[in-house]
Amino acid sequence: MLNYLNRTILKSDTKILYYDFQKNILITGGAGFFGSHVVRLFVNKYPEYRIINLDKLTYAGNLNNLSDVADKPNYVFVKEDICNLDRLLELFDEYNIDGVIHLAAESHVDRSITDTFTFAQTNVMGTLSLLQAAKENWAGNFEGKLFYHVFTDEVYGALEFDDTLFTEETKYDPHSPYSAS
Repeated sequence: MLNYLNRTILKSDTKILYYDFQKNILITGGAGFFGSHVVRLFVNKYPEYRIINLDKLTYAGNLNNLSDVADKPNYVFVKEDICNLDRLLELFDEYNIDGVIHLAAESHVDRSITDTFTFAQTNVMGTLSLLQAAKENWAGNFEGKLFYHVFTDEVYGALEFDDTLFTEETKYDPHSPYSAS
């Protein structure tokens, strides 16, 4: 499979198939439990979009979660760390990324207590690397570009048992390195 701008070229023994894509969406953490559902939804619902699944494949990632879409012409998997800014810049350029759905994160609360640095590295610096790659690649032309960052509700702390709900105005009150990062 070759990629050229918004076109994927699949070679087989008998013919060459060309796929033009309207959008190129990068989904990070797409081999995890939540991310694999998002990737599958986008691959199946938007065949006119190329979905680039970027995942480091740590303890939380498993490509078997995506075996049903692995051979779809609008699906690409890239094994990479979101902290690798140089590679992210290459990917933004290679695939002409229009949008990012950032789901990748270290998210195991107990592990965040024993390995705080890894959580801060991935969750803070990895997010910063993605934002920087988008900023540099999009070069001020943000029309038609989207960047979604999905994170935990744990940043708000714990709710009382009095029917109170979190809102956009709720102040952050993290209780672990995971929710703080």
